[in-house]
Amino acid sequence: MAKKKKEIRDMSKDQLIDHIEILKKELFNLKIEIMSGQNNNTSNISKIKKDIARAKTFINIQSKEVESSNA
Repeated sequence: MAKKKKEIRDMSKDQLIDHIEILKKELFNLKIEIMSGQNNNTSNISKIKKDIARAKTFINIQSKEVESSNA
């Protein structure tokens, strides 16, 4: 589930996009489990959201690095 910052930093842009999609599916399934009463651990929702935001941040950082190297 949660990857360390170094692991995320080492991923390529395509890998990060795939990782975000997996996390979004995991978040959806977790919300369904919580609504149906199968899971009571709501703290996982915020952890997954933070992982998604972290991955999106590294995508933006990589994009800015590419733009600055082209300029």
